[in-house]
Amino acid sequence: MIVRERLRPDVFRLPVEKIRSGYKSDIYFNRTKYVLERDGLHRRATMQVFQKNDGVTVVGTDHTLAILHVGTGHYRDRVAAQRLFERYLENERALYRVWSALPGVEWDEYEAVARRIFDTSRALSELWTPAWQELEVRSLFDGESAGARETVMHIDGDYAEYAHLETLYLGALTDGSKIASNTRTVVEAANGKPVIMFGARHQSHEAQAGAGYAAHVGGAIGVSTDEQGEWWGSTGLGTIPHALIAIYGGDTVLATLKFDEHINRSEEPLAHLTAKENPEGHINVTALVDFQNDVVGTSLQVAKALGQKLWGVRVDTSEDLLDASVLEEIRRERGLARGELRGVTPRLVEILRAALDRNGYPHVKIVASGGFDAAKIRRFEAAGVPVDVYGVGAELLHAGGAAYDYTADIVRVEGRPLAKVGRAYAENPRLGIVDWQALTGTTRAAKGKR
Repeated sequence: MIVRERLRPDVFRLPVEKIRSGYKSDIYFNRTKYVLERDGLHRRATMQVFQKNDGVTVVGTDHTLAILHVGTGHYRDRVAAQRLFERYLENERALYRVWSALPGVEWDEYEAVARRIFDTSRALSELWTPAWQELEVRSLFDGESAGARETVMHIDGDYAEYAHLETLYLGALTDGSKIASNTRTVVEAANGKPVIMFGARHQSHEAQAGAGYAAHVGGAIGVSTDEQGEWWGSTGLGTIPHALIAIYGGDTVLATLKFDEHINRSEEPLAHLTAKENPEGHINVTALVDFQNDVVGTSLQVAKALGQKLWGVRVDTSEDLLDASVLEEIRRERGLARGELRGVTPRLVEILRAALDRNGYPHVKIVASGGFDAAKIRRFEAAGVPVDVYGVGAELLHAGGAAYDYTADIVRVEGRPLAKVGRAYAENPRLGIVDWQALTGTTRAAKGKR
């Protein structure tokens, strides 16, 4: 999915002070900026950004523009700014220590530390001279496909003003493109069946928003946390984990009924927990049915209890286990190979679908999750296995260790070709000029004094 309307920079809620101070940058880029500033060397350079794989779904261009927007520029007094930033970090740590002690400390103490952070941030901002207005950027859009070594973005401007940002925008592009490309591969394997991203538990929580957006651009129809859906205006999907069933004594039927009672029929609903997913204004109730390792028996029990209110059942059988229905079939037909029947297998899903239909529940959909990757989904689809929705986790983030690393090189200085051996300016007519005024809602004001 190509996103032709760019995300505004404020969507990303970037840690502005840390970006401007180089706290998140490879130290050599931060030192490069310092050297150029001390030497008074301000040369216009063209930075060329690309990666080395074919058919990559590009994501991270809007994130990069946000980084350039808040981070391009310089502190008029670097020494004073560094002292302020060190104070900012000290106060940030102190705020957490005070917060973690609540309610054992007075709120006045918390307020005082928070005020010091605000004052330090303001002082840093007053020392900052922004220079994003003078950058000229041409870029692909998120969701476009790029080939090996095809230029994805050109950044042109005074290199001293944006030298420290390379680590950050390459990271944004690499992470976003990796997840979007992995998701696109899985979605294509699913043959038009919906894919939901269950990847939040496979990465640091700080990365959720970007990962969810990348999966969305790659074709996933939903994500599992609210933050994963934030950038594109969605919320988390999902119903019942194994933990809820355990707390209700291992009773899947009871846990599912309680879910429907308190999520779909609560008199005091919480908007973010009871958001509508269908025209009837309900969350689609999907029961997790492998807790007792008997997906057929459990599914029929839940279907009997909920009837038409049951939207689907999710099969998440461990790859180490043989489900009870499969074991029964093995006993009847000794020729079946056990090694091919562990976990969520084609035969298990077929047995479940037949049982649901036979007992009058053809409306109940089957969601398959647990260990699915593109190859496994292709096998299911080739065999015509009656899965309705796939839930995929780690594969969207890692895909067997496939790399989508981006590289950036200076290829022009003051308009003249200048690059390391093996790299040269590569024109790409698909790159669009970034309209900073439209993107930021501001005019390109004159640059401030150095």
